[in-house]
Amino acid sequence: MIKPAGFWIRLGAGILDWLVINLPLILIIGLITGEFSDENSIVSTITFIYVLITPVLWKGYVVGKRIAGIRIVRKDGRNVHIGNMLMRNIVGGLAYVLTLGIGLIVSAFMVGLREDKRSIHDFIAGTYVTHAKPDEM
Repeated sequence: MIKPAGFWIRLGAGILDWLVINLPLILIIGLITGEFSDENSIVSTITFIYVLITPVLWKGYVVGKRIAGIRIVRKDGRNVHIGNMLMRNIVGGLAYVLTLGIGLIVSAFMVGLREDKRSIHDFIAGTYVTHAKPDEM
């Protein structure tokens, strides 16, 4: 694995993504529906589609990861496909829900402490997050 991305950069990218994508989405949908919440079903649906499709179309990037200079790739370094993203988001998310969030905490430690920086959802999807640009792979 080439240049795996650790905990803090991944957390920062997630915060950036929330600020750049989710917050404006919450405000726009809130102005239309009167419900200013990230738990609004319209916001949740758009966000889910965004995190599922954008990395497939944009070589592993979502906006926050692009700003942070990191991206999601398959374990062999190739670009992710829809199957990887379905496994990463649906099955990985389900694993976190079924463990009542304990899996999420374990994943945070895995990203912080493992040499390859892979979390539970990375193992499920056969992915990792890297600093390498598409032309470096």
